[in-house]
Amino acid sequence: MSLRPRRSVLYMPASNPRAMAKATSLDCDAVIFDLEDAVAPEAKASARRAACEAVTSGNYGHRELVVRVNGVGTAWHEDDLAAVCQAGPDAITVPKVDSPEQLAALALRLSELGAPDRTRLWAMLETPRAILDADAICGACERLEAVVVGTNDLLAELGAREVAGRAPLGYALSAVICAARAHHLVALDGVYNDVHDQQGFEKECLAGRDLGFDGKTLIHPCQLAFANQTWAPSETQVERARALIATFEAALARGEGVVTFEGRMIENLHVETARRTLAMYDAIGAR
Repeated sequence: MSLRPRRSVLYMPASNPRAMAKATSLDCDAVIFDLEDAVAPEAKASARRAACEAVTSGNYGHRELVVRVNGVGTAWHEDDLAAVCQAGPDAITVPKVDSPEQLAALALRLSELGAPDRTRLWAMLETPRAILDADAICGACERLEAVVVGTNDLLAELGAREVAGRAPLGYALSAVICAARAHHLVALDGVYNDVHDQQGFEKECLAGRDLGFDGKTLIHPCQLAFANQTWAPSETQVERARALIATFEAALARGEGVVTFEGRMIENLHVETARRTLAMYDAIGAR
């Protein structure tokens, strides 16, 4: 699994030039130039051109650049893929991926259209079928790098209510994380719709982090700061990770079979977790 930070993944409508320009200075880890939900049918072609120009512009610095194309079977899908593959973003996000066969076919199509090897696939899992087949989808192709939970569409298809705490989505969220981890993929949480409800947004970020998500997809710049803070190791966590590793290595050097840290037994898995914490801290700092 890539250790590139994806704490904050911001959707930007590719039909909005001002939003696209603003993204060059926003403190987000990744930008998804959206050709799907945020773009009206009559603006699809111009948005496609704008997204491809943004990808090749060199104006976005450290930010990971991703394009969300229109879904398989829509009138715009094939034209989107053809243009975006030539632009060569860091990744292409495909909505409503429902089966491993569909994803494998998408990966093949990217190769046929000349997408660079570095252009990865991000699959949106936002239907009941996708959740039930999450493990197979996550193992469907080598080009897949990340899965994104499409919580809005999933709620609608389940006939569930949007409630604080997201209890109706509990199984789906955990299923996606388990499938992603089984295949060493990045897992990104869905969006929070109410940009005026900062308290609710913060609670959902913390819950998503605690579940195991690597970051959150966002719909507004006002959500960036807390997402970045939530998914970044704190100074306290970094100091603790360094101390844990040092304690473990010193005990091994002394030939001790049992190692304790802060009154608790530790083993290799704790050291690996600590090393991941430090690696992410360094990756964020390297930006």
